[in-house]
Amino acid sequence: MCTLEQRGRVFVLTLTGDGEHWLGHSLIGSIRSALSSVAAAGPGAALVTVAEGRFFSNGLDIGWTGGSRARLGELVQALRPIAADLLALPMPTIAAVTGHAAAGGFFLALCHDYRIMRADRGVLYMSEIDIGLPLPPYFVALLRAKITAAQALRDVILRGKKLRAAEAKEMGIVDVVCPSATETAAEAIKLAEQLAARKWDGSVYSSIRISLYPEACRSVGIAEESDEEKRKHFASKL
Repeated sequence: MCTLEQRGRVFVLTLTGDGEHWLGHSLIGSIRSALSSVAAAGPGAALVTVAEGRFFSNGLDIGWTGGSRARLGELVQALRPIAADLLALPMPTIAAVTGHAAAGGFFLALCHDYRIMRADRGVLYMSEIDIGLPLPPYFVALLRAKITAAQALRDVILRGKKLRAAEAKEMGIVDVVCPSATETAAEAIKLAEQLAARKWDGSVYSSIRISLYPEACRSVGIAEESDEEKRKHFASKL
């Protein structure tokens, strides 16, 4: 499951337990509930997502599917709203990648605005090419939005390359590399505090993020404002 703790202006969402944090219906529902609570915060807030144990998340709960394509499709659709929640969240978001992040777990980290990763353990790995599963279209849209170097995107998707923190930083996927899990979480909270201190208007932050990643946002069901809606939104803030 997960817990949600508020530390001043920073909300810390922790995937709990020492397991692999498989994204099944229970964990997905728990994360969405936490994000719903966070979304109600006023200006000057930020979110950090971190995980206990060796894994950030090993992705969708393949074991639950029992090899059923229908069940797998069910989980793929269940994960999509989490991406929408994070892409529309009215505050900065930071993923503290303190362990392995594979497939849906890698995707979950990419849904955040910033990624901080530990150097001593853990990889980022989009495993679908190796396990023989197609990538959902909304995965591809987000990967394109967040991994902007063409060769890096190719290696992640078509090569199934396992990225350690230093290489992921060179590719522009990770923003900061820290020596250990403890330092990674601490650095993520430090960055969150700095961003929250700017006291940005949450609705403006969310609107700008949606404008920055229009294809990814459309793919998860977030409708971009029309020009007229943007004009009215802008006028209301003057």
